Amino acid sequence: GRRTQLLKGLPATSTVEENSAAGVSVYNFTVAASPLASEGVAILPTIVNSNPLTEAFDIESKGGLEFGVITTGNPVLDYETMPKSFDLQIFVEDTTGRTDLNTLTIQVTDKNEHPVFRGNMAFQTVTIYVLEGTPPQRIYQVDAADPENVKLKYSLLPATVPFSIRESGAIFSTKKFDYEKDPHWYFLNITVADPDGLNSTKTVNINIININDESPYFTTKQRIYRIPEEQSLGTIVANITAKDPDDEDSPSRLFYSIQSPDRYFSINPGTGVLQVTRRIDRDALPLRLHPNLSLTVRVEDGPSSGRGSEMEITIIIDDVNDNPPECNPSAFRKEANENTTPGTFLVDLRNYCKDIDVDPSNNQFSFTGLSGFGSNNFALESTVSGRLVMTGTIDLENPANPGVEVYTLTVRVQDIAHPNYSSKYPFYISFDNIIYIYIRIKPVNEFFPVFHNLSYVFSVSEITKVGSSIGRVHATDKDWPPNAITYSIVAGAGTRDYTNIFWISPTKGDVRILARLDYETTQKHIFTVQASDQEKSTTASVTVNVLEVNDEEPVCSPNFFSLQIPVNLAVGTNINGFRIECQDRDSDPRSFRYFINEGTVTNNHFIFSPSAGSNISRLILASRFDYESGLDTNWIYSLRIHITDDNLVSARDKTTQLIKTGTVTLTIRVIPNPTTATTTTPNFTIVTTKENLYSGSAWYVPFVITLGSLLLLGLLGYLGLLLLAWLRSHCPPRFHFTFCVSSQTMTKLNTVFDGEARDPVTGRIYEFNSRSGARRWKKSNETLQPILAMQVMPSANSGQGMDRGETPSKKEPSEKRKDLTAATKPAAKPSAGQPETPGQAGLRLQKKKEEPEDRGLSSPA
Repeated sequence: GRRTQLLKGLPATSTVEENSAAGVSVYNFTVAASPLASEGVAILPTIVNSNPLTEAFDIESKGGLEFGVITTGNPVLDYETMPKSFDLQIFVEDTTGRTDLNTLTIQVTDKNEHPVFRGNMAFQTVTIYVLEGTPPQRIYQVDAADPENVKLKYSLLPATVPFSIRESGAIFSTKKFDYEKDPHWYFLNITVADPDGLNSTKTVNINIININDESPYFTTKQRIYRIPEEQSLGTIVANITAKDPDDEDSPSRLFYSIQSPDRYFSINPGTGVLQVTRRIDRDALPLRLHPNLSLTVRVEDGPSSGRGSEMEITIIIDDVNDNPPECNPSAFRKEANENTTPGTFLVDLRNYCKDIDVDPSNNQFSFTGLSGFGSNNFALESTVSGRLVMTGTIDLENPANPGVEVYTLTVRVQDIAHPNYSSKYPFYISFDNIIYIYIRIKPVNEFFPVFHNLSYVFSVSEITKVGSSIGRVHATDKDWPPNAITYSIVAGAGTRDYTNIFWISPTKGDVRILARLDYETTQKHIFTVQASDQEKSTTASVTVNVLEVNDEEPVCSPNFFSLQIPVNLAVGTNINGFRIECQDRDSDPRSFRYFINEGTVTNNHFIFSPSAGSNISRLILASRFDYESGLDTNWIYSLRIHITDDNLVSARDKTTQLIKTGTVTLTIRVIPNPTTATTTTPNFTIVTTKENLYSGSAWYVPFVITLGSLLLLGLLGYLGLLLLAWLRSHCPPRFHFTFCVSSQTMTKLNTVFDGEARDPVTGRIYEFNSRSGARRWKKSNETLQPILAMQVMPSANSGQGMDRGETPSKKEPSEKRKDLTAATKPAAKPSAGQPETPGQAGLRLQKKKEEPEDRGLSSPA
């Protein structure tokens, strides 16, 4: 109920012409506000909708409550392509809230428009290219259209150009163009109009394209050129020019090239400038024989398949003095002995020098400027010959001589010619070269080497290590420069065992030992050394004194013993007469000291006497054995005896002086008491072990032994014959002799004889031990009757407190047989604790002959 007629003049219908610009008025209307709306319109008139939808219209205020619909120009109205009618809904509202909505219908009307060009002509100026020589033909098609779709008419201005346009819009050429005669471009104005006279005009540019239809030609007339050799690279020889009629007065775009094969020149393809590109040597082949060069130059108006022309030019190469004299070799090395006679010829330099310039006037040279340190000793015979000779005498050993072995001389080899060409060429200076001559003054070996000393004496300890230096010899040579001296040993320096015991350094003269020195063998060595400079030599004597050092250990013979002793051996007894005999090659026997190795458990039973100061010492029992209380448990003692040679060395010097020790090994077996009374005396067996070492150098040892053995066998044979002859002469055939041979055992009587008895057969008194049963004949002055047919002899090795049996007196043979019969009769065995009778002893002795036993004790054989 609030809707009110606010829009005055609406609804309505209006028209507008197509292509109207923006802001064109289409329709005006007013707004009638309510009297209650004191403040007027709240919402201005607004197009809220359009059919069809468009933004081509808008509403503007004209003042007060008057408004108008105008065009916006976006989009521009087009009768041919857009809708012909638009319905616009306009809305308005006043301040009281009353609204109104009405429709304005706008109809678009048609308008006659100008024709328009299409295609490329619609956006830009078209340029058409026509090749010269092209016959008349269509060259372009103009495309235009009229918005009203009416027939159009084409025209072309100016009318004097050789082109035409047809009703279809096709542009034709009317002649054949020549680029060299006709204009190169044309400007055409193309007009298209509709039947009402409305038209549009565009410009078309036509360019005539030049084609290669003319051949270029050379404009350079010169054909012969002369240049000197050795031109720098890039030097311009000629500037070849040509012209192309196709280019008229514009710079020709021609291409130049050298057709003939050539190594020395090149031509700029764009400018025709002929330049040197390689060294030109007139003095080398082939230019040395053919100095004229022919080139064929071609010019073309295109890089390929173009039109071209050719011409031939000749370049003459002139010789210049560009080569210095060359000497091969440029350095000479010559030798001359010192004291060479002045005037001696050394070298002819001209034989080694030459100038390769072709022109004879350029290849002449001379030798000048001999210089260098010591050049006053040399000279050139002439500047032309180049012969070098000595003018002075050089003695290297002369103190006034500077001591130079090699003289460095220089000689200048100089061109004689001075080339002076025409003003066209520069002035060339002459060339020269330097020759170096090295003259070595060869020393002459005039002097012998001289030792600083006529003889050398070195003192060396005998324990010096092999390879050690013991001294140095030195020799000098007065020759200059000093000759290299080599040293060698030419005599001596050897022993029986060693061929060379000394060595000398060939270069330093350092003397070293190659084998161990031995003072005890040789106390002094004398040998001869030689100093040689390869040609001359001299000798000197060297004496080496060997200094004695305690380097030998005591040697005891034999060094191993095995002893057997009874358990009840008396203290203080020299055990089986054992003694050590020792010798030392470099020590006084008084320096010997004997001691038992402390590591052996001996319970202090054994000592040596004397313990020092002698080369002989005996083994003494120091304390009794005590097996019953358990104090002693060992029955076999192994003693390692040390014998040192430091007895005479003070305690202070023992830390610095060498001390040598010899060793002896003893094995002592203690024999316990037998469970039954024994009738044999205790004894011991000595086992001696020796080791013989043979050296290949001691060849004489087996020879002497063999010879001695042969002599001994001969002597024994001779003595046997004498003994046999004596027996035959003194012994009747009826007597039979029995020879007693002592065993290899040694009987040692160490017992105490506490009883005496008389032998019933012989009547002799013998002593015996009541515990062991040991016995012996008692020495007496009374007359004894010998009854034994054989004498009992002690062991050959005993001799230590043992009595020999007395030799029985001679008896008749019948009495001897009676005594033997009585001796073989069995005797009653003595009761325990009673001594046996001598008859029983004789019987037991007879049995011992038949069945010897050894319970660790020896028995006579």
